[in-house]
Amino acid sequence: MKKLFCISVLLFVFFFARAGEWIRVNQLGYLPDSKKIAVYMSESPIDLERFELKDAYTHSTILTFNSLKSAGRYGKMQSTYRLNFSAFEGTGTYYLKAGNAVSPVFRINAHVYDGTADFLLHYMRQQRCGYNPWLKDSCHLHDGYIVYHPTRSGEKIDVTGGWHDATDYLQYTATSSNAIYQMMLAYQQNPESFGDAYQANGHPGSNGIPDIVDEIKWGLDWLNKMNPEKGMMFNQIADDRDHAGFRLPTRDSVDYGWGKGTGRPVYFCTGEPQGLIKHKNRATGIASTAGKFSSCFALGSKVLSGFYPDFAKEIGAKAADAFDLGVQYPGACQTVPGSAPYFYEEDNWVDDMQLAAVELYKSTKDEKYMKMAVNYGRMEPVTPWMGADSARHYQWYPFMNVGHYRLGNSTDKRVSDEFKRNMRTGIERVFEKAKENPFLNGIPYIWCSNNLVAALLTQCRLYRETTGDICYDEMEAALRDWLFGCNPWGTSMIVGLPSWGDYPEFPHSSYVVGGIGNTPGGLVDGPVYGAIFNGLLGVKITEPDLYAPFQSDLVVYHDDVSDYSTNEPTMDGTASLTYYLSAMQKDGMDLSKHNTSRNIEVAGGIVRTDPSKKQLTLVFTAADKADGADIIRETLKRNQIQGAFFFTGGFYRDFPDVIKSLKQDGHYLGAHSNDHLLYCAWENRDSTLISKEVFTKDIVENYNLMAKAGIHPADAPLFIPPYEWYNEEIAGWAQGMGLKIVNFTPGTGSNADYTTPDMKNYRSSKDIFNQIIKVEEADGLNGHLLLVHLGTHPDRTDKFYNRLDKLIKTLKKRGYTFVPLRDATGY
Repeated sequence: MKKLFCISVLLFVFFFARAGEWIRVNQLGYLPDSKKIAVYMSESPIDLERFELKDAYTHSTILTFNSLKSAGRYGKMQSTYRLNFSAFEGTGTYYLKAGNAVSPVFRINAHVYDGTADFLLHYMRQQRCGYNPWLKDSCHLHDGYIVYHPTRSGEKIDVTGGWHDATDYLQYTATSSNAIYQMMLAYQQNPESFGDAYQANGHPGSNGIPDIVDEIKWGLDWLNKMNPEKGMMFNQIADDRDHAGFRLPTRDSVDYGWGKGTGRPVYFCTGEPQGLIKHKNRATGIASTAGKFSSCFALGSKVLSGFYPDFAKEIGAKAADAFDLGVQYPGACQTVPGSAPYFYEEDNWVDDMQLAAVELYKSTKDEKYMKMAVNYGRMEPVTPWMGADSARHYQWYPFMNVGHYRLGNSTDKRVSDEFKRNMRTGIERVFEKAKENPFLNGIPYIWCSNNLVAALLTQCRLYRETTGDICYDEMEAALRDWLFGCNPWGTSMIVGLPSWGDYPEFPHSSYVVGGIGNTPGGLVDGPVYGAIFNGLLGVKITEPDLYAPFQSDLVVYHDDVSDYSTNEPTMDGTASLTYYLSAMQKDGMDLSKHNTSRNIEVAGGIVRTDPSKKQLTLVFTAADKADGADIIRETLKRNQIQGAFFFTGGFYRDFPDVIKSLKQDGHYLGAHSNDHLLYCAWENRDSTLISKEVFTKDIVENYNLMAKAGIHPADAPLFIPPYEWYNEEIAGWAQGMGLKIVNFTPGTGSNADYTTPDMKNYRSSKDIFNQIIKVEEADGLNGHLLLVHLGTHPDRTDKFYNRLDKLIKTLKKRGYTFVPLRDATGY
């Protein structure tokens, strides 16, 4: 048993493998009813016949599978296999064993994607130009000066706002508008997946508006400035003179000719080649930019109408004019290079005009726009990169055409069928190439390959929802899993997600170089062909390559701050994942039949459930005292309430009769740590006092003792930390073990019932009762988690649990219902 326990702890803490053999999985986890396929790789030829799914807590084999498929050689790997365990739909925390390799621990439950779309918005807020909430300071307030305008060049114009494109501080209409549209699509399709934890300025705090809508509004404010009047559009702010080394945006002192840090060039859309320094682009028109303006303004006027009606009308009125300019100047309006030959080489434009026409039709019901949308769509039935081995940088952009999806949902069956076929053809072309490798990934490994993954995921999902065709489910799952670790390097491609996993720790970022922090939520560029990496100017590796065994002549990825080709987060790629991850969260909500985005969290733990519902939940904790057990149990039984009880390992060991009685009564029984450890410093919550190994050991021991009472992790996924004190790091470790932290709702002081008369913070039971009622009268107790201790020190003779019956009856009279914890939280 001791040996078994030690192995379990090691599996939770270390993602180890035996020499030369590895198993790659989605580190985030899997929904119970989803495709679940891992990839085994070996440096030596191996004949595998079976693999095992094992319980991560007990090390016992849950199932043995022979549903594996040899995928041949890949890179340096002599043997690869696809390990299909989709048939298993149970919930819990597991790992796989195949040959001599074991996989990282992963979760299977309905909540693995909860909060993931909102997590991406951390990076979007960090990228804000103008006021930057991450730095709590402002940058680029002097933007900018018009260039390339026939009569107004050199004129000052206010275009402050928007987002920096990546680690550099250039800003592009092309990528920003695509980011805005993708976020609007995400919110329009899956509004229930987004929470409200941040204000409009990006600081923590609810403002009654979903955070993704705050970000959409931030982007549209800037886009509105970039099209200040009819016929006047701007395509770009700054150029590659920006590439002057790592520095924070607030310390950007590049001189573009108007003084250091006192203004940047704002490029007017001319529809002709531009470039002020050595290189020029190959622009052929304005339509690619005009179409993006138009579609964003048309859809934005709908999305924001309920939040900012006047602004929504303002931008809605600009949509047709923007479209007309695109009709007048067909062609692509590329971004502008400078001293280096790199720019966004967008060659297509009919996709942008198609989407704009669709959105205008939806807004105006004018049939001319529908006819134009169909005609533009027929000019490019498939986004050209799909099925290709290569493409120039951002040559076919956006990387997927939402216009096809919109027309695929047309009421005209002929049009609908045609554009559904177009969507399928693009997917099929990639699928044919995907069959060639064990990761079922047919994406060309060009610069920003992860953006192509996000795009194809979006197209696969939209196609499946539109047609019901599940032919490409396995490839969709493979692409999804690729982003979270089922790739040759075993790493997530999103910084900080999951927090307990392997993810980019050293992305190409000034924040990292400056020691300010990481880039949470940022989707990095992703792997590139070895030839691309070796051919780019200035790209290099400055640290030992931890992924060296997995690099090949075919494709490379480096978690290195100097590798801008594979490890630089991009704003548009990140925003383009909001739709897909929000859809996955919605799938989980449908399974659990609960909207967990209504929960309110602090430091990764739920501290309040849905504040719109007049309900609350009673939770109880104990470490080594049970003097209130009988009274509390009888009170709950009398009032027909199911409570939630969280006990230490010692309590489970020392009070078996209490455990048995509470279990018989149907109450929730959970963990409270084994040894009642203090996880983080009282004076500095961010200072974790224990290691992950100690944390894991303690939790596993707690659940081992719970198992003797017939309580298993899958039955008790919620736990209250000892001392009700934790931080985001602890919450992440818990999530990696398949657990979710809950805690009392601050404010009522119910948790002060442990205090004794000799303490400065002593609160009598009368005081606690009155404070609860005071809070209820002032703000209500909707969604509150009221915590009471099951037992307290003998020096406290004034036991609050003696007033529990009165409190319950009082609150019931005021219209509250008492809801079991799992029902209230959705976990």
